[in-house]
Amino acid sequence: MAQKVIDIVGVSKESFAKAAENAVHEAAKTVRGLKWARVSEFEMEMDGKKVTLYRATARIYFDVES
Repeated sequence: MAQKVIDIVGVSKESFAKAAENAVHEAAKTVRGLKWARVSEFEMEMDGKKVTLYRATARIYFDVES
């Protein structure tokens, strides 16, 4: 069995956790057989002292279908 890995960036105005969840949710719309994910990066967009957007880059792993 082989697996493929893709990177997806999720965003949220609420939190890093929600941004990561959004990345997985978007991947699930077009990819079957998701197995697991690893968050590889966290980023924040800021306006002065205030965080305006959270970004989480998730590496999504899924089985290659034969």
